[in-house]
Amino acid sequence: MALRAIDRLKKAANLEATKRVVTLSDDSEFEMWVTPLTMAERERAQKRAGSDDANAFALQLLITKAKDEVGESLFLAGEVDVLKNEVKDKDLQALMLANLTENEEKKAIDPKS
Repeated sequence: MALRAIDRLKKAANLEATKRVVTLSDDSEFEMWVTPLTMAERERAQKRAGSDDANAFALQLLITKAKDEVGESLFLAGEVDVLKNEVKDKDLQALMLANLTENEEKKAIDPKS
């Protein structure tokens, strides 16, 4: 018996977390685990961003999706201002990009390349 369309889509989704490694401006490596983006997560991040600003959206996604190796959140919702004001833009942009991109090859993402 053939799978229903919805079952095929769910099976193909593979929502397992993958490791992302970003080289920061001080040449240290920052590791995070991220699951692929779902439509519901996109909608929540857009709502939390409160605007159409792409950076605000990407920052909300980073805060909600970046986890450690055991699945604990790396950031708290209240840390938005700290990230925006006390982290180099270059590093924050690299983290947000790594969070948004598919990492099929599971290679480190180096913002300098």
